[in-house]
Amino acid sequence: MATTDSAPSPAHRADVADARPAWYAQDAATVLSALASNQQSGLTAAAVAERRERYGPNEIASEPAPSVWTIALSQLKDPMNLMLVAVAVVSVIIGEIPTAIVVGVLVGLNVVLGTQQEVKARASVDALAKMQTPQARVIRDGSLTQLDATELVPGDIVELEAGDIVPADGRLLKSATLETQEAALTGESAPVAKDAQPLGSTAVPLGDRSNMAFQNTSVTRGTASMVVTETGLNTEMGRIASMLSAVAPSKSPLQRELASLTTVLGVIAWTAVAIIVIIGVIRGQSVTTLLLLGISMGVSAIPTGLPTFVQAMLAYGARQLADAKAVVKNLTDVETLGATSAINSDKTGTLTMNQMTVRSLYFHGRQYVVGGQGYDKSGKITHTAGEDTPDFTLLAYGLCLDSDATVSDTGEVVGDPTEAALVVLAAKMGADAPLTRRTYPRVAEVPFDSAYKFMATFHHLEVDGIIRFVELVKGGPDVVLDRCATAYRPGRHAVPIDDMREEITAANRAMSEKGLRVLAFAARVLDGREEAVAAEPMAFVEDLTFVGMVGIIDPLRPAAIDAVRTAHEAGIDVRMITGDHAITASAIGAELGLGPGAIGGAELQAMSDQELAAALPNLHVFGRVTPQDKLRLADIMQHGGAVVAMTGDAVNDAAALKKADIGVAMGSGSEVTKQAGKMVLTDDNFGTLITAIRLGRSIYDKIVSYIRYQMSKLFSLVLLFLVASIFNINDGVALTPLMVLFQHFFITLFPVAVIMLDPPPPNLMNKPPRDPAMPIANRNSFLQWLAYGVLQFAVTLAAMLLAPGEMSTTTANVPMTMAFVVLSFSSILSGLVMRRDPESGLTPPILGALRILSIPAVVTVFAVEIGFLQDLLMTTSLTGSQWLACLGWSLIVPVVIEAESAVRRARRRRATPPARIPVGAAVGPRRAHAPTVAVGR
Repeated sequence: MATTDSAPSPAHRADVADARPAWYAQDAATVLSALASNQQSGLTAAAVAERRERYGPNEIASEPAPSVWTIALSQLKDPMNLMLVAVAVVSVIIGEIPTAIVVGVLVGLNVVLGTQQEVKARASVDALAKMQTPQARVIRDGSLTQLDATELVPGDIVELEAGDIVPADGRLLKSATLETQEAALTGESAPVAKDAQPLGSTAVPLGDRSNMAFQNTSVTRGTASMVVTETGLNTEMGRIASMLSAVAPSKSPLQRELASLTTVLGVIAWTAVAIIVIIGVIRGQSVTTLLLLGISMGVSAIPTGLPTFVQAMLAYGARQLADAKAVVKNLTDVETLGATSAINSDKTGTLTMNQMTVRSLYFHGRQYVVGGQGYDKSGKITHTAGEDTPDFTLLAYGLCLDSDATVSDTGEVVGDPTEAALVVLAAKMGADAPLTRRTYPRVAEVPFDSAYKFMATFHHLEVDGIIRFVELVKGGPDVVLDRCATAYRPGRHAVPIDDMREEITAANRAMSEKGLRVLAFAARVLDGREEAVAAEPMAFVEDLTFVGMVGIIDPLRPAAIDAVRTAHEAGIDVRMITGDHAITASAIGAELGLGPGAIGGAELQAMSDQELAAALPNLHVFGRVTPQDKLRLADIMQHGGAVVAMTGDAVNDAAALKKADIGVAMGSGSEVTKQAGKMVLTDDNFGTLITAIRLGRSIYDKIVSYIRYQMSKLFSLVLLFLVASIFNINDGVALTPLMVLFQHFFITLFPVAVIMLDPPPPNLMNKPPRDPAMPIANRNSFLQWLAYGVLQFAVTLAAMLLAPGEMSTTTANVPMTMAFVVLSFSSILSGLVMRRDPESGLTPPILGALRILSIPAVVTVFAVEIGFLQDLLMTTSLTGSQWLACLGWSLIVPVVIEAESAVRRARRRRATPPARIPVGAAVGPRRAHAPTVAVGR
């Protein structure tokens, strides 16, 4: 439920709880009377307004959200910012006022940006919480309406059904096979049966109050109507929540990794500072000089923007996902998405359109193909050239009259989806179902029942210009065939059923093997027997004449096949988990190109965990699975090293969604699954999941690129100051503190922007998933950062040592200025080539990046040639040849980085020969125990 910042005192809450009536011990009428409510009409608008004023919103109070100032103070306490504050203080002490001012501004920016980012993140979470607020169906003023559960007040009449989250505590008024899952409240793992009968005692434990439904529990089965007795903090959940203290949110693995990385860098930096100071003391340098060296070193080595940038990138990724119709509940889930390496997907509504469609037709002994998509009534019925156009009238009667569903011209369905497909087929034959039903009303009927698997209706119909009393039957092919005595051949010639049985059975088998659900139709003329039919209609469902069969399927979404192919190319193993029969699921899987292997639930349950783990690489379709099967599959895949994404929409998917690394709920699914999942697909589309994985990979790659760039720059600065101090270059001061700060403020910022705005490389989804066990700061990456840092340090030092002129820490000098320029230009150019790895950073699109990077290049020129900046930074004007020398030194960095990347790309190509894909196999890599995303129904 939603939360609010204010809450009554604990004492007040206890008083309220003690005063609550034992609603479960009273009958329904007494409860309704006590709450001044009416079961049929509910509350009036006036009563709702008065009670909302009295009881407040139906929300569970939480700890007050921290103020902006509290958040800002926490940002200031960050170790990086505390080190900068120390630098500013020391700068004031030694008279470096400009340095102190700039460092102070840097601290302010860090605090403001960090605070703004956290406030935005909290706002995003609040918005998502509001979006995820459970809905309630409530009777008010005699009408059933749907509203946010937070709007409920005591006395509201609420309708419940399977999949709902109970929106408040309430006394059941009526129920039908109702069961609720109360594990979150009572710890009872099994669903609890409920009914509306009063309990005789007031001393009934919470778990045994079978006529009560409790807030935030879930309905797993049946339907019910209840009257709200308690809302907000007065509910059982509210009482528990009021006793809990706020728990500080834990950091994500990525945040912990970055915190560890900055700690390591801090140790390296301050160790370098200590070495520099010790050397300075040995040389007898003044305290002021030593402090200046320490300031310069500290500023150069503090990765001030790293945490803020990473948080900003994750938030940016979450917004991109939301725009793509994938809403994540936690920013860190963006990172997890990028590691997804396998997907187990539900079929209905995710891979398919969830719109039953007739694809094939067997009529009077001939086969026909039906065109059109979903519930669109346009489409042709085609047959073999040279055949006469058939008269579908008798079948059209059965399609319209042996069904109850309606389909509007815009595709809106009321009723059973399979019957909706029959209505659409009738429309393609030119028959309007509502008009036909009004013209030929039912005289009698045998309703469909799973025990006998058919439906029969009786009508006075016009047949060949004569009104006849006709029985129409629809059902399973085997059942209908067994009740037939004859069958129609072309031209409506009836022949004995045995003459056609083998042909009909073969047609049924052919349609079933294509994954089609087959329904058969038959008819019988019963002129003059109306009274006997009305008395006992079931007795006449025999001696039928077989008319035809239709093959129905839920067609694939147009983008599903491409999405599966993209997933395979990305090294993601896709499996389909469905409640359909394995033969139907297998046909869909083959059309999708999922890969080999289909298995039913019974076979799956007979396998041990070890056998299933070994068989998984060759199993890609799972039919007739149970909720326990879905949970078991996710668990086995995770134990095999997989990052599992599970999608689902039904109540029985919730456990598997919660178990998966990325639980993906459907926007049209139940409230239970939406709350169990970590991501919600608002359009129920498998293609959106692939898009989300692509965005997750892109965001993670940007974070890695940023860290690579940032660490290389920091290593180069640390080495530059350390070497300058050890060898007493320029009195141990390689660059002034303001030069380093200028680099942070006006140079580094722009390459970082290039990395952030860089579009994903075209081959992003042609790579295998990253190993989630491999940290960003792994050995190879650390060596790469150090190598790039050494490269940038070397060219900067070379520019300084080989430049003409004397070096001084108190006056502007050419060597220090050239080192400053080379460091700036090499940082700009390295940002361009480091934006991708191991791909070349010089591949298109590149013009946008060059436009951004031209800004710091111009700023560098201004810093060297404009008077007031020369005085501030201690730079001096350079000659044309010196500028060319700086550019030449700087170009070494991107050239070497590009060459090293090209070598690694070539090695990778040689080490990965192209796979040989057998004919008919699914495109894409297959890996045993690959991380898996499970989507189930």
